[in-house]
Amino acid sequence: MKVKRTHRDKDFKFKVAIEAIKGEKKIAEIAAEFGVHPQQITQWKRELLEKGPEVFSNKAESDLKK
Repeated sequence: MKVKRTHRDKDFKFKVAIEAIKGEKKIAEIAAEFGVHPQQITQWKRELLEKGPEVFSNKAESDLKK
């Protein structure tokens, strides 16, 4: 039996990752609330923390990297 994959949009992923970063709830609680596997939340959280500084970089910095 095939399981259909659920594709989440970037706004949903961001909202869930922010909830995980806040630390007010356990990952398991967030997973139950949003219907997402806890490992997926951990991955989105890690990705946001790693790539978050790029949001605040200016265009000149990104041009220098190229």
